[in-house]
Amino acid sequence: MRRGAAFRCPSCGQGRLFRKYLKVQPCAACGNDNAAYPADDAPPYFTILLVGHLVIAPLLVFPFMWRMPPELVVGVSLPILTLITLAVLPVVKGAVVGLQWGLHGKRQPTAGA
Repeated sequence: MRRGAAFRCPSCGQGRLFRKYLKVQPCAACGNDNAAYPADDAPPYFTILLVGHLVIAPLLVFPFMWRMPPELVVGVSLPILTLITLAVLPVVKGAVVGLQWGLHGKRQPTAGA
């Protein structure tokens, strides 16, 4: 999971995991087909869970959230939450691909084995 969260191939840790923002690609270093591990709906679900519990819930504790005009709170917080969500999503997707590789992936034989 750590390799995937670092945007690296979960099999070898050398090749890049993503070709684009969230497009999984085969590993150029070891040839592992990382696209064979479908992440489906897990990354958005876990991202919403993390951002909701670790950012939004603590934010509601601060008194300024309740004293400021709602238009200002929404106007400032929505772009920030959008950026946080877009930053966390590829990390979570990489970790999910890494988890799937670890649970039931086809491990590539090492050289000399």
